[in-house]
Amino acid sequence: MTSQQKKNHETEESLLVLREIDANPKLTQRELSSRLGLSLGKINFLMRALIEKGLIKAENFKNSSNKSAYLYFLTPLGIEEKAKTTYRFLKRKIEEYERLEIEIQQLKKEVGSSDLPIEGRDNIL
Repeated sequence: MTSQQKKNHETEESLLVLREIDANPKLTQRELSSRLGLSLGKINFLMRALIEKGLIKAENFKNSSNKSAYLYFLTPLGIEEKAKTTYRFLKRKIEEYERLEIEIQQLKKEVGSSDLPIEGRDNIL
């Protein structure tokens, strides 16, 4: 994985965390881990980074029987960054989709002009 791919992947994971926190500030890191399919250690790493960047804020959840429970919420900077990251993510996915569409059309042409029996082509398409 190139450094750019790694950065994109981590940005996508951060976006997932921001979206989940925005939807439900009472989620624990363990619940985030389960919902997003990321390790608890990865969630902790992402949360610390997002807090350090000022994108989310953590406050003790005073009404909880678990005194180590936190409420996580997006800061104004976090809301702005979530919108920007969502836009960049969408733009990248649309470009990826368009490249795949072209590749699919080329593959269909190749299969269509091949010597495969008709039933073989039907199974592929």
